[in-house]
Amino acid sequence: MTAEEWTAVRLSLLIAVTATSASLPFGIAIAWLLARGRFWGKGVLDTLVHLPLILPPVVTGYLLLLLFGRRGPIGEFLDNVFGIVLAFRWTGAALACAVMGFPLMVRAIRLSIEAVDTRLESAAGTLGAHPLWVFATVTLPLCLPGVIAGAILCFAKSMGEFGATITFVSNIPGETQTLPSAIYTLIQVPGGDAGAMRLTLVSVLISMTALFGSELLARRIGARRVAT
Repeated sequence: MTAEEWTAVRLSLLIAVTATSASLPFGIAIAWLLARGRFWGKGVLDTLVHLPLILPPVVTGYLLLLLFGRRGPIGEFLDNVFGIVLAFRWTGAALACAVMGFPLMVRAIRLSIEAVDTRLESAAGTLGAHPLWVFATVTLPLCLPGVIAGAILCFAKSMGEFGATITFVSNIPGETQTLPSAIYTLIQVPGGDAGAMRLTLVSVLISMTALFGSELLARRIGARRVAT
């Protein structure tokens, strides 16, 4: 593999890991709200969370550009106050990947939380435990396989995201050119088929490794739960 191809691989892994890690706490919180919360506007929140699944990725990327671009309301604020620029940067690619993978993460975690017996949570609550402590010691350990599944889904979506990323941060080698963008570039030039095939195989290998690792981890957690 060429140096440019290795750079695309490393950048894709960095972006996917960053997107997954940064969105996981929010994903758990939103999933818990949707699974256990009873509040006005719950349907609106559910719709907003899952909207990226329905919208074309290019539309999502364009909306991110309008909001987080240098002249966007959020992007201008971040630039002027904190000196943070997201548009056409790898951090912007991580944001786009997090937005696209967030619905998959939330759905997996939400289903796992809903499968937890509420009587266990109620029993802990009657013993005087704080709701946050009940969640940390009862709900979260029981729904951990769903959390892992949601994180892996977000990671896999981030590794394969193309439309929103290329719209929001373009296709800049060494800065925002991820695996899908690099493959797209290679198939557009004569003689690029070999490089595109190498990156495709790397992408498949990374995805299979992530899925195998998540399955192995989920089994270990399940076996430990049965043993205890």
